[in-house]
Amino acid sequence: MFGKSLAVLATVCLVGAAPPAHAQDKPTDPQIAHIAYTAGVIDIDAAKLAVERSKSKDVVDFANGMIRDHEAVNVQALDLVKKLNVTPEDNSTSKALTEAAGKKRGELAGLEGTAFDKAYVENEVAYHAQVNEALEKLLIPSAQNAELKDLLETGLKLFQGHQAHAELVAAGLK
Repeated sequence: MFGKSLAVLATVCLVGAAPPAHAQDKPTDPQIAHIAYTAGVIDIDAAKLAVERSKSKDVVDFANGMIRDHEAVNVQALDLVKKLNVTPEDNSTSKALTEAAGKKRGELAGLEGTAFDKAYVENEVAYHAQVNEALEKLLIPSAQNAELKDLLETGLKLFQGHQAHAELVAAGLK
């Protein structure tokens, strides 16, 4: 159920182009695993771009935190799928996330200075808000495996902190 919920969430929240999904549209656990991992990699890649491009200490520090935390969560997720003997499965949602992230990265790469910093941090606020809502309202309630549910709940707490931190950084850039 974790996989299904995350896929639906990712499609609806992160891509924003999909209509609301119905319960029967939920992805499988292997699909969810791939989507969750993909979402983490996307945020890591955006943070690496910020570390390379930003001149703001606050933005660079925030981005380094995103790299550290999302890499750690991805390691935990991979360890769990190995333990549960689940093979992550590529799917239309993870492909759509990757495509949307490529477009956003292109937009960010075209910016410099304060414009880059503001766009990056505003994207991080929105990204974490959407993921947090999906975790809270769809993924955690849908998770059937207790270990998966625990990992999602831990991730939610961490990502709520990310959103609050991104909001503070954004406020400092105005």
